[in-house]
Amino acid sequence: MILKGHFIATLALCVLGQAAFAQEDFYALDHLPEINILFTESNWDEILDAYFLAGEEERLTCDLEIDGLLIEGVGIRYKGFSSVSVDRDKNPFNIKLDYSDDSESYQGIDKIKLANVIQDPSFLREVLAYQIAGKYLPSCRANFARLYINGVYWGLYTNVESIDKQFLSDHHWTNTGSLFKCNPETLDLFGENANLSDTPGDDISNYFDLYDLKSDEGWDELWTLIQTLNNAPEQIQEVLNVDRTLWMHALNYAIVNLDSYIGYAQNYYLYQDHNGLFNPILWDLNMSFASFRLTDASEYYDGFSIAEAKTIDPLTHLNNVSVFPRPLLRKLLENSTYKRMYLAHLRTIIEENFDTQWYIEQGELHRALIEPWVELDTNKFYGFDDFQANFDSTVSDLVDYPGLTDLMSDRSDYLLEYEGLDNPPTISEVSLSPMIFGGNLDAVAAVSNAEEAWLFYRFGTDGVFQSLPMLSDGAGNYSGSLQNVGNLLEYYVYAQNSTCGRFAPERAAYEYYSASTALPLGTVVLNEAVTNNAGSAVDNAGDADDDWIELHNLSSTPVSLEGLYLSDDLDLPLKWALPGHHLPAGGYAIVWADEDLEQGQMHANFKINLAGENLTLFDSTGTLWDATTCPASEPNVAWARFPNGTGPFVQMGPTFAAENTTVSVSECDFKRSRIYPNPAQSQVYFSCPRPLPWRATLFSPTGQVVAAMTGKGEKGSINLNQIPHGWFLLVLEQGNWTETHALEHH
Repeated sequence: MILKGHFIATLALCVLGQAAFAQEDFYALDHLPEINILFTESNWDEILDAYFLAGEEERLTCDLEIDGLLIEGVGIRYKGFSSVSVDRDKNPFNIKLDYSDDSESYQGIDKIKLANVIQDPSFLREVLAYQIAGKYLPSCRANFARLYINGVYWGLYTNVESIDKQFLSDHHWTNTGSLFKCNPETLDLFGENANLSDTPGDDISNYFDLYDLKSDEGWDELWTLIQTLNNAPEQIQEVLNVDRTLWMHALNYAIVNLDSYIGYAQNYYLYQDHNGLFNPILWDLNMSFASFRLTDASEYYDGFSIAEAKTIDPLTHLNNVSVFPRPLLRKLLENSTYKRMYLAHLRTIIEENFDTQWYIEQGELHRALIEPWVELDTNKFYGFDDFQANFDSTVSDLVDYPGLTDLMSDRSDYLLEYEGLDNPPTISEVSLSPMIFGGNLDAVAAVSNAEEAWLFYRFGTDGVFQSLPMLSDGAGNYSGSLQNVGNLLEYYVYAQNSTCGRFAPERAAYEYYSASTALPLGTVVLNEAVTNNAGSAVDNAGDADDDWIELHNLSSTPVSLEGLYLSDDLDLPLKWALPGHHLPAGGYAIVWADEDLEQGQMHANFKINLAGENLTLFDSTGTLWDATTCPASEPNVAWARFPNGTGPFVQMGPTFAAENTTVSVSECDFKRSRIYPNPAQSQVYFSCPRPLPWRATLFSPTGQVVAAMTGKGEKGSINLNQIPHGWFLLVLEQGNWTETHALEHH
C-alpha cells in the first residue's frame, strides 16, 4: 500500500543569507525573491491611481527584474479593492509578465500578485494559511517577496500564486472548464453576495454582478449548480466536489477565516473540472486568524470579539440561524454523513497543525527569515514592535488583531472537545488482497468505535471516487469486495459512529492509498490518428486543427494509462508519459498531439508530421506495445484500425472516441496480415492480404533497419539467426497498404 496524493510538502526554512540554493523556485518558502519594478514615468503612482479610480483594469507598461533577470514590457496595475488606496504608498500589485509578449513568463509563471500585508501586523497570516491549506486541497503557493521600485526598497509583500490556467493545469486535468471568481461587483454588507442561493430568481442575468466569469462560458453550468444546491441537495455530488467543499469550510472555521464564504460570501473561486464537478478554491487569506470579525452571517452577523472568535461554532449555520443565507454550508451539513465528514476534516486540521504546535515552529522560521526586511519596510502599516508582538499577542490599531498563538491555543482546546470531534472511530490498518488484473479484490480495515464504514475507490487518477459500503464481522474488521479490478486502484476508508467520523488516510481525499499491478501487454492499442485535422474534432481549448490520437482498451476491465508512453520518434520511445487517465472497459481515450501541455493532462509534447511519421506505444520497461506509420493525409482523413481495435490500419473517415466503422478504401484493404510465431526464435513467418509484391522491413526500437527483404504473394518469412534478442517492429507493405507488428525475438 502506497500513500499518494497532491500536497505541498513542508519545506525546511532557512535564515536570511542561507537560501541562495533555492532561488530557482519563485514560490519557495525559504526564498525571498527580489522584485524590482522599473517605471519610466516619474508619475507612475498617479497613473495607477487614476486607473484604479476609474474602475478600469488598464495596465501601465514597464520593465521588471526578478532576482536580477530582466523582463521587458510587463503590464502592471493595482490588485484587489479594499487593500488599495490612492492615499497610500504601499499598494498591492498585479503584474502581467506576458503583457507585451504572449510567450513571456518566469519559471512558467505569467502573472505575479503581490499583496501589501494590510490588516496583519504579524505579516504571517496569508503565507501560513496557504501553507496549511495546501495539505488538504489545491491551494495557491505563497511566500514573501522584497519589492523595489526603480531600485528603492518599497517594502515586504506576500507573493501569492495566481489562480490562472497554469494553476488549473497543475491541479486539474484541464484548464478550460467554467471558472468563476465568487466576488460580487459591489459588496453588499447586508446582502447575500456570492452565496450560491437562488434568491435572485430564475433569470440568470440577475447573477451577472454577483459572480465574475473568468472563462469564455459557464453561466448555464453555474445555474445548474445553484438550482441543484438549493432545490435538490440530495443530488449535489453530481455537480459539486463535496469533499473539497467540506475541506474549504473546515479550513475557514479552523483558522477563523471569516473574510470568505462564511462572512460576506466572497473570496473563493469555483472551477468546473472535466468530470463536470465544481471545485472550490480558497482565495485572499490575508485576514485569516480572526483579523476579520465583522460578520459570520449568523449569530455574530454584526461582528464578534476575539474571545468569541476562539469559540465560534463550526456548525453555526446548522445549529443557529443564517441571517444571510449560506446554502453551501447549511444544505451540505443537513446531510448527517457530510456533517461528520466535515468535522473529521476539522479535527485533522487542528490535530496536525495546532495541537502539535507545528504552526508555531513554521511561524518562527518565517519570522526569522523576514524580520530584517520588515524592519527596513518604511511603508508598512504597523510598527516593528507590532510585528514582533502580534505572533503571540493582540495588537490594537483600528481594530484588535489577535495574537496567532493566543487565538489558536484556545481555539484548538475548544475544538478538540467539541461534540463531533471528541469521540472518533479509530482505523488502525487498511489492507488489500493481492491485485490481479481483471480479478476480484478484498479490502479490509481494522476499525473500532464505529457503526458504519465505506471504501472509496477509483481506477484512474482523473476519476471520481466511488463509495462501497463495508461489512462488519463483529470483531472490529470491516471489509468490502471489488470486482473486475484494473491495473491501478486509488482508495481510502471512511468510518463513523453516531457523532464522529474518521478518514484513513486522514487527509483524504486529497491524499489516498494506491495499489497497482501490471497491465497485460496488448490491453491498450493505438486505434486511430488524425494528423491533418480540419475540424474533425475540437479540443477542450476550442482548437479545431490539432492532431489527435485515439487509444482503445481492448479488455473488459477498466485500466489506467499510467506507465505507458507515446512517441513519434523511434530514438525517444518514452517521449511522452501518459497520465493516470481512467479508461473504461472497451473505452476510448483521446490524446491531443499539439505540444500544448498547458491545456491539460491529455495534451502531448509532440505533433505528427503531415508528411507521415512513426507512432509508437511503449511501457516504462521499454517494451513495445503497438506501432504504426502514419502516412501523409488529406484533411480529416483518419489512419485507423479496421475492424476496430484489431484490424490493420487503413485510411477512413474519422470516428472520434468511438468504434471505427466508416471506411473509404476497397474491401481488400480490410484484410489483416499475420505474423507467427510471436515470440519467435530462429524464423518469423508472415501473411499478406493480397497476392502482390511485398516488402518486409525489421526495425529495432531505435529505428535502425536490421533486416529487409522483398517478395511476391501472400506469404513470406525472415531468418532471425543473426539478429540479437529483443523487441522489433516488423513493417509489411503492399502498394499503398502498410501494417506494423511488434515482434519479440527470443
